Amino acid sequence: MQDGIAWSSDLLATAQRFGPRVAVTDGVAQLTFATLAARAHGLAHHLLAIAATPAEPIASLMPNGPDAVITSYAITIAGFAEVPINVAATDAELGWYATLAKFRRIVAPRDQADRLRALGLDAIAAEDGGESTTPLPPVPTDSWGRLAFTSGTTGRPKAIVHSHGGRWIAHLLQRAVMPFAPQPGDRILLMTPFPHGASLLTYAWLEAGGEVMLLPGVVGERIAPLLETNALSAIFAPPTVLAKILSLFPRRQFAGVRTIFCGTQALLPDLHARATAAFGPVVRVTYGMSECFNPITILPPDQVADAMAETDGTSGACVGSPGPSVEITIDPETTEISLRARQLYAGIITADGYTPRPPGAFHRTGDLGRIDPQGRLWLMGRAADVIKTGGYRVHPAEIETVLEPAAQGRALAIVTLPSEYWGEVIVCVAEDAPVGWEADAIALAAQLAKYKRPRAYLTFAALPRNAQGKLVRARLREAILQTHSLEDGPHPRLNAMPGA
Repeated sequence: MQDGIAWSSDLLATAQRFGPRVAVTDGVAQLTFATLAARAHGLAHHLLAIAATPAEPIASLMPNGPDAVITSYAITIAGFAEVPINVAATDAELGWYATLAKFRRIVAPRDQADRLRALGLDAIAAEDGGESTTPLPPVPTDSWGRLAFTSGTTGRPKAIVHSHGGRWIAHLLQRAVMPFAPQPGDRILLMTPFPHGASLLTYAWLEAGGEVMLLPGVVGERIAPLLETNALSAIFAPPTVLAKILSLFPRRQFAGVRTIFCGTQALLPDLHARATAAFGPVVRVTYGMSECFNPITILPPDQVADAMAETDGTSGACVGSPGPSVEITIDPETTEISLRARQLYAGIITADGYTPRPPGAFHRTGDLGRIDPQGRLWLMGRAADVIKTGGYRVHPAEIETVLEPAAQGRALAIVTLPSEYWGEVIVCVAEDAPVGWEADAIALAAQLAKYKRPRAYLTFAALPRNAQGKLVRARLREAILQTHSLEDGPHPRLNAMPGA
């Protein structure tokens, strides 16, 4: 028998245990465990029949729904390197991803075939494989298993390479730290793009026999009946998603949800308080990134409230204690976080080619942080986001935490504009905030030292975010400068341009 990761055997065993039960649904179509395994194996055999090399990268461009899960399993159990791409990717982004990862084949809906062929790609429909229950051999542990693209906020995206072995370990660890063991019939609601955080939770949930509801975003008419009938056991809701849910159902209370998985960006106290009022003390916080599969750190629900009570303008955001096998260090001078773990990436692909991670090396995250006396990690911001104004260093999160209540649950961000006099001028922008929020924000800003107070307050219909839902400050800065000009000097002012 070949040593390696027995993806195929595991999926077939899961299908034998839970065969007729619903595995995945989008609220309209349903997929049983038996059909999931059969279609995934059918597509896997089809890919092996047409692919040039067993371990080549094969991309997927699938909207959230049952076919996205089938495709992910198929590429994985066949032993290829899965390259999942957000369906919102532009032609230019797809072209760059293909150049970087060197894939030619891509599984996508049939209606994408002409577009993909025009980009020089071979489109394969998920339905092309039919069904099969013929098992496949284990996959070599060290072979490439999954490629994830960075957000590209500091340049063109890079591809992060994970091995099949690293991915398998991440699956085990994810299941080991679940706040409860899903039972058949327990349903988790996932609304973020499947190529990101939703996929790892999907695998962990299905491997225990639970049911995954995978929606293409926050679809109120599909969510409402689930909440009203207590039909959800868990929800994956990063802060932006959580805020949208709460805005759809203001001042409502729901029972039945045992855990809200929250991550990808800092959870601020006001949003946590509103979530607790709606769902109870069920929010669980984790820390994750493309370079390392979750779990990196975990803050269980019974500790989140205490951490929120400790959060102020200088403390940062608590993301909990390191998960199994995770080592975290803080540079004493720069406060940058570095980590090492069994589920860390195998290497990185840039325009210059592939560079493996040196054995045993720590990964410098670019995040700033501290470890408290209880061993919990607190995020203080990004090294690239540190503001330098008037000779002072300021973290945007310090200001955002203080001003957040003024936005009444809407997203709020601090960004800077270049200034010859100050170095950087601080501006506060809220997303679709209520009328009069600026006055409340100015009153709250009185708690801050003068050099930390924003010089202007703006409202945008939407804040620019990357595919992972994280704010892109560089794009927000560009958007401000397209409609406003800075009147520099000792008392800087931001003036709207004519016609803006």
